[in-house]
Amino acid sequence: MLGLRCIRLNVRSVLFIMLSFILNTVKYSQTAINEMDMPIKSESHKTINTQGFRSINSDDVSACPTNVECSKLSFPCISCSYNLSCHYGKMMNVTCEARQNVQCRENREFVRTAICRYCYQTEIWEHSCVRKAPCHTAYRTNCTVHPDVLCLGHRTFFKNVQCNWTQGFKWSTALIISITLGGFGVDRFYLGHWQEGIGKLFSFGGLGIWTLIDVILISLHYLGPADGSLYI
Repeated sequence: MLGLRCIRLNVRSVLFIMLSFILNTVKYSQTAINEMDMPIKSESHKTINTQGFRSINSDDVSACPTNVECSKLSFPCISCSYNLSCHYGKMMNVTCEARQNVQCRENREFVRTAICRYCYQTEIWEHSCVRKAPCHTAYRTNCTVHPDVLCLGHRTFFKNVQCNWTQGFKWSTALIISITLGGFGVDRFYLGHWQEGIGKLFSFGGLGIWTLIDVILISLHYLGPADGSLYI
């Protein structure tokens, strides 16, 4: 018969293994989230050559206000030119003018300041996206920047959007379970992370360290349901 070799582990080694497993899980989750924004981040260090570039606008100006200062107009009532080479993330001057058939007061041509970036690189509060349902993880949809935002390229673009859906998991319930029964992995089982739940169960919550970490992660909304849904 083959002899079996026993490996003796002390408390320090066990804690090191458990912490490595937890940190690797957190890192994997963060990597999966960041993949949604990878096309955007890949442009962050490029120099944008915009010599002679003119923004693309809608031709419908029927809703444009009248008898206002031209400098207070927004898209699609104005047309802007980016006649310089800018570096991503830096401020730049943009020359704009009121479009034909738009009635406004004072100078029809004016200068505004804007951040050098493409429209698909704007922040989430600077554009609106078409919502789709049903949805379980993420979906690709059309997004349009707000009228007062100046940016390069098409003002309407495609974007991968995470779903805002729920399966009934309550954040308060998950936090209470994590505080009271987290040492037995019940919080992980409740959220659907059954593999980690088994690990917590047989390690007595990572001798308390894993339990404390999960309490912090759940309280910060960093640890959520395994199916990607949101808390209610």
